[in-house]
This record gives sequence, structure tokens and C-alpha cells, in this order.
Amino acid sequence: MFQILVVEDNKNTAKLMKTIIGSAGYKVFLAENGIVALELLDRQHIDLIVLDIMMPQMDGFALAHTIREGRNDIPILMVSAKHLPADKRRGFMAGTDDYMVKPVDEDEMLLRMKALLRRAKIQDERMLKLGKITLKYDELSVTRENELQTLPQKEFYLLYKLLSYPDKIFTRIQLMDEIWGMDSETSDITLNVHINRLRKRFGDYPEFEIISIRGIGYKAVKHSD
Repeated sequence: MFQILVVEDNKNTAKLMKTIIGSAGYKVFLAENGIVALELLDRQHIDLIVLDIMMPQMDGFALAHTIREGRNDIPILMVSAKHLPADKRRGFMAGTDDYMVKPVDEDEMLLRMKALLRRAKIQDERMLKLGKITLKYDELSVTRENELQTLPQKEFYLLYKLLSYPDKIFTRIQLMDEIWGMDSETSDITLNVHINRLRKRFGDYPEFEIISIRGIGYKAVKHSD
């Protein structure tokens, strides 16, 4: 059973969240602010955090930042009444994985939680399955039925990143920073070359394709079986 931590200072909202999330089959823990949440994280395994922003002592931005500073990649879903783009931007900069504006749709929140937990599982297992395709992170390998391809490191990391988040658009800068590093002098041309190599390698694979988003970057589109 996945264990979820809800960090929310409003007692009524916290109880409602616990009921909704608990009814979906998760075990729920509550914390009224960031300091209490950090204390709980020290003694209890948590699979995902549902996090409010406006709280006393330590708010949601500060908590997310502190968690990420500690190299903890636990999924964080920020849920807040703050709806301005600047608030969302600050949330993502602090390290949250997803952001929802109150009042939230219960079903949508549970779906987003499920997606975040799936991605976390991919990271833990260091393996990704997509239809008949299996990607093994430590081996840099892509297997489909009896066909095995071992990719150059950067090509594999790029493909793994895109396929881990189907339909998510990544900017060119995001991909270059993550795959090559922020200090790298990698250019758009290098990224384009790697994308084209991946398209050539897997152009006849029906499970997915890599799409260019004009003026922005790329995304992987997963096709139905």
C-alpha cells in the first residue's frame, strides 16, 4: 500500500483530503506545516506528498525546496488556492512535480497522484516498459521481442526521459541541461542530431514516436496497442 503525506494546516481540509485519498486505497498521514512534515519524513517512509502552500512556520515552497536540497526525489503534488502563473512557476522552481489549484477535482487529483507514483516506480526500478518495449537504464538497452539495441549513453538518456513522461513537452533547454548538464556547451544542433538518430533507430516501432513542437522542443507520443 502506498503511503501518502498530506501537509495542510486547515484541519477540515486535511480531514477531507485524508478521506478522499484513503478511500482510493492509500494510507494517509497528516502534518499541519513543513516542520512537522520533515519530522515525520525522518521516521516514516512516504511515497508521495500532497502539499499546501500557505502554512505557518514553514510554508509549502520552503518545504519542497528543503526536500530537494536533501536530494530526496519523493513525488510532490502541490495543491493551493494560489492560481497565478507566478505562483505555479515558484512551485515548480521549488521542486514540486505537479500543481493543482483549489478547489480541486477529486478524481483528477487521484489520477495525477497515480501518474506521479508510476513515474517514481520507474525511477526506483530503473526500468521502463512500453507495450513490447523494455528500456533498462543501467544497461542502456532497448529490447523489443527478440531485438536488442544498446544505445550510446546520451541517446538512451534522452529516449528514457521522453518515454517516462509521454505527451509531456520538454523544451530544448530542459533536455540539454538534464542530459548534457547545465555547464555544457551543447548546442541545438547536437540535440537535433540525437533526436534524429533515435527516430531513425525506432522509426518502425509502433509503440511511440518523437514529435517536434515548433519553437519549443520535443515530446514522445505513446500509441495504443
